[in-house]
Amino acid sequence: MSTKWLKTLGAGLALSVAASTVSAETLRVVTDPSFVPFEMMDQETGEMIGFDMDIISEVAERAGFEYNLQTMDFNGIIPALQTGNVDIAIAGITITEERQQIVDFSDPYYDSGLRILVRANNSDVDELSDLEGKKVGTKIGSTSYDFLMQNLESNGGVTPYPGSSDMYMALMSRAIDAVFYDAPNVGYFASTRGEGRVKTVGQLYEGQQYGIALKKGSKWVGPVNEALASIKGDGTYKTIYEKWFGPMPEDK
Repeated sequence: MSTKWLKTLGAGLALSVAASTVSAETLRVVTDPSFVPFEMMDQETGEMIGFDMDIISEVAERAGFEYNLQTMDFNGIIPALQTGNVDIAIAGITITEERQQIVDFSDPYYDSGLRILVRANNSDVDELSDLEGKKVGTKIGSTSYDFLMQNLESNGGVTPYPGSSDMYMALMSRAIDAVFYDAPNVGYFASTRGEGRVKTVGQLYEGQQYGIALKKGSKWVGPVNEALASIKGDGTYKTIYEKWFGPMPEDK
């Protein structure tokens, strides 16, 4: 085989790789910057980090797309997908029948639920019924807000906040009596910034599953699901999970 042919072959391969790189579609991905430890801003680097950020990075690589990451308040995410302003959203988004009517979802990638958070010295709240008539913080546009509206008879004290940090600060400053929100988020806050000042109480309410949301009719649903299956199958999911949450339960 001639050296000239080898050089030509090498150049052709390089051009082929370059062409495939150039042709890789760049999608608009959106997240909510306040849902720790799923997504949060690294104050030193200014980059978004977290469980979801590691997941979407792996999914994009395996599904074959590049992405530009944007942030916005959670309550604007589903409308942004509806209008086509973004292509994909990952922000601890609970899969619900209502949302499935207007956006597409990937297969579930995280099992969750809702939990109560109170100040550490609170002995009056142990279950959902104890929140009747009390001032309760939750997040705008979340399933936790919907759950409270449907299950508390006296829900006039329920206050929706734009960000999780807002409701946690309100709890510690005694502006509200409790927070009701996604279990991994309240648990993470209780074991980090709120350690010794707040505590989780009661059972896990309304078992939920998070999914990656895509605009309706997206061609990327299949590739995203294949990527998620690959991540779980080769142990990458377990590594990411334990990086952010500690030992992964056997049934995950």
